[in-house]
Amino acid sequence: MKIRMLLALFLCAMTTVFSQEQKMSASEIADFKATVEKDTKNIKSLKTDFIQYKHLDFLAKDIETSGKMMFKTPNLLNWQYTKPYQYSIVFKNNKVYINDQGKKNTVDAGNSKMFEKINKLIIGSVSGNMFDDKEFVIAYFKTKEFYITKLSPKTAAIKKYIKQVDLYFPIQDATVSQVKLIEPSNDFTRIVFKNKVINAKIDDSAFTN
Repeated sequence: MKIRMLLALFLCAMTTVFSQEQKMSASEIADFKATVEKDTKNIKSLKTDFIQYKHLDFLAKDIETSGKMMFKTPNLLNWQYTKPYQYSIVFKNNKVYINDQGKKNTVDAGNSKMFEKINKLIIGSVSGNMFDDKEFVIAYFKTKEFYITKLSPKTAAIKKYIKQVDLYFPIQDATVSQVKLIEPSNDFTRIVFKNKVINAKIDDSAFTN
């Protein structure tokens, strides 16, 4: 009897959680896109802390890392992982600079369409400029706290690595606060941005790895 009651409570709770996410109407989508595009087009730079959660089905607990991210128009991007290890990735001048605890490596993104797509994807996720119907099938949802865009890649090259990208925009904020990258295996990476500073002065030297 107790098991049945617990199961019933669990199902009720899950129904409540999933019912909170609703599809946006055509007019809501138009207003949302217009607001995001208007507010983000004036973003010249962005600094933020982040916490990253890597979910793997075979692990009981998500792998948690944290660090700082810096973005500067048109295409300078620096991800710095500081805990529990030191690791940074810089996208600059069509190249990807990797510093793995002192071990450095450079990849020419210009010769790799995949790196080029990944760079565009990351920058778009941060700035909110992700409404490219040519690259993705986009679905729009809302909850009491967030507007959510779910992007499914159209090209086979990206589908090999990414099944879907979910972007979470707080109702009162036109910039992304969470990014969820879902892999074909349904494992996923969730990145939560904290302490965002928009249009802070960032020297180009910050993008030297």
